[in-house]
Amino acid sequence: MRMFILVLAFMSLTGEAVAQSPRPYTLYRNSITIGNIRGGAQRIHIASFDTKEGEPYNKENCETAAGLFQRQPGVKVRYWCELGAYRP
Repeated sequence: MRMFILVLAFMSLTGEAVAQSPRPYTLYRNSITIGNIRGGAQRIHIASFDTKEGEPYNKENCETAAGLFQRQPGVKVRYWCELGAYRP
């Protein structure tokens, strides 16, 4: 019975640590010129959000930054966030 309680306690702590582990978000934008030169869509890395505060915090900050960039006057490119580390 003691072993069961210890295993249950360990699983509970491990599960909580996994649930709170930081998951990064990455901010990208496209390009109106690079896509035309290379003949395809281009993803350009703008910023990575990888704090110890966790996934919801990283997502919120990434989406806030994307919105601020997107709302600038004259912006013709698209900004977006993706879950995960930078991928070329």
